[in-house]
Amino acid sequence: MVQNILDPIVKQGIQSIFSIDLEKIEFQETRKDFEGDITIVVFPLLKFIKGNPVQIATQIGDYLKEHAEIVLEFNVVKGFLNLVISDKYYVDDFNKVSDFMNFGAVNDKSGAIMVEYSSPNTNKPLHLGHIRNNLLGYSVSEILSASGKKVYKTQIINDRGIHICKSMVAWLKFGEGKTPESTGLKGDKLVGNYYVKFDKEYKKEIGILIADGKSEDEAKKEAPILLEAQEMLRKWEAEDEATVALWKKMNEWVYKGFDQSYKELGVDFDINYYESNTYLLGKEVVARGLENGVFYKKEDGSVWIDLTDEGLDEKIVLRADGTAVYMTQDIGTAIQRIKDFPDIDGLVYTVGNEQDYHFKVLFLILKKMGFDWAQNLHHLSYGMVDLPEGKMKSREGTVVDADELMYEMTKTAGDISEELGKLEGYTDIEKHELYKIIGLGALKYFILKVDPKKRILFDPKESIDFNGNTGPFIQYTYARIQSILRKADFSGKETVNVENLHAKEKELLKLLQTYPTIIQNAAENLSPALVANYAYELVKSYNSFYQSVPIFGADNEDDKILRIQLSYAVSCVIKSSFKLLGIDVPERM
Repeated sequence: MVQNILDPIVKQGIQSIFSIDLEKIEFQETRKDFEGDITIVVFPLLKFIKGNPVQIATQIGDYLKEHAEIVLEFNVVKGFLNLVISDKYYVDDFNKVSDFMNFGAVNDKSGAIMVEYSSPNTNKPLHLGHIRNNLLGYSVSEILSASGKKVYKTQIINDRGIHICKSMVAWLKFGEGKTPESTGLKGDKLVGNYYVKFDKEYKKEIGILIADGKSEDEAKKEAPILLEAQEMLRKWEAEDEATVALWKKMNEWVYKGFDQSYKELGVDFDINYYESNTYLLGKEVVARGLENGVFYKKEDGSVWIDLTDEGLDEKIVLRADGTAVYMTQDIGTAIQRIKDFPDIDGLVYTVGNEQDYHFKVLFLILKKMGFDWAQNLHHLSYGMVDLPEGKMKSREGTVVDADELMYEMTKTAGDISEELGKLEGYTDIEKHELYKIIGLGALKYFILKVDPKKRILFDPKESIDFNGNTGPFIQYTYARIQSILRKADFSGKETVNVENLHAKEKELLKLLQTYPTIIQNAAENLSPALVANYAYELVKSYNSFYQSVPIFGADNEDDKILRIQLSYAVSCVIKSSFKLLGIDVPERM
């Protein structure tokens, strides 16, 4: 990066001119309405250097022009020193990159981090909300890996509890022995249908009880089908053989269904944790915390922690009957993960923002218990995904099913591509594969280009637009570049010998140079949006370059080589950045 070269020279200049040693110089990209490539912000220097900011900037500019070979000219606008960097610097820097396919990635790993995402319930299939969760968690994992971290991708599957028992009861009562094989349904769909069936029957029974004179609260507690589910949960916790066997059978149906959805979505995991194995974890830790004064016991026997000094409240960690709450389980699971993977020095939890408070409490408890690694816990909090039609409700069966959404995205991509009529020579198999790449690319890009903290209104048709800040627009540019490279009979990276650059060439070279920094910033901020929007800016810059300068009609061979090499580099970075987002790119479109 140009500022890495300039930084020590600027500091030397300030020391030479003003006899002051500074630790930090503030650089920024030069605004498009000013001449220059990089800008030094002078205002922060006024804390240490007395004088007129324009005069100070001019003195520094004069020094740089004399002592920094890469600085050709400068201009001063108020407190901003705009520097014009030589074309030779950008060409030389471009030539130093031998492999643009792996440009920006750090291969030497230092430190390990675990990223948790998905974490579904086994009583229903994945839906649109899970899609954002999975896409964020997977992409952050890929970005952290590219930034130089060893990454473990994990999920904790919520495979126990009353919600699971509701599906089990409904299947026993109404399922007539149906299986995924006998119905042709994915296992998660089949089990999810019985979760919806339970809710419908539950509401019927509530209505009957109210009609018989019960209050609404009484009816909700006394509905026979709910009592059956509660009894089934007690049997499961008592390890009743028949109940556990049914639980295992139905969960296996769901796991197979999930695996199909994950494969279609293009995400994976290195290790799975199951709530049925972790729900008792943490109780021993709480006992130790009681001895150490981290927790306290109330008269009814329940165990709590007082976080009021930290601006939070009191939080229960064990009920009066000695059973664990979710917080207890999360404490134990975090500790277990560090035991399982001792090289981990951080955990990232990809969970919706409705759990912000829960994770504040969890992280604070682990810090109070003295775990050093608790300083490196992060909640990747994200906003919900809304549709133009409104909110989704699992119990009522009104969720947007993940599989159906992916199918519809592929179908819509096909319809639009057929309308554009650019698929001559494709077989039906090739067409379907292309539609899938475009449709899922549109879905993933639309979701990942938004800052994770923001809520999303997802419009499928808007996402599959071949113009603007969309996945298909970027994919189309990549495919266009592949066509150029085929025409050029491109054979690989070559040294470029050009002294004077066209403004559009220089703009592209500058953008390419920032890609490694984009990866590091995205990793630090756990934000795939930084990578997504960088890819869009790069594509916009390339399209402007493509329209402004001839490639095959260049004035000389050196310019032609540069433009072909630039095209290749841009295509590599598009492919690389989209890989970090979990998006494929087509060779033809």
